[in-house]
Amino acid sequence: MAIVVNLDVVMAKRKMSLNELSDKVGLTLSNLSILKTGKAKAIRFSTLETICEVLECQPGDILEYVSDEKPATNRFVD
Repeated sequence: MAIVVNLDVVMAKRKMSLNELSDKVGLTLSNLSILKTGKAKAIRFSTLETICEVLECQPGDILEYVSDEKPATNRFVD
């Protein structure tokens, strides 16, 4: 099981740089970079809330659960 961080995707859609997000959210560039690259071990709800407010998105737009299991194959396809 893995949690994928799509912060860079949401930022690109909003045409917002890491520097701009850092200024608006009040986090250091290094902390945002750790989150953006998926190296963060945790995120505070208050931080997630502020990021969502600034980017005008939902938490699910930033965080995504991806199963380690392979997708089921369709047995009924010719």
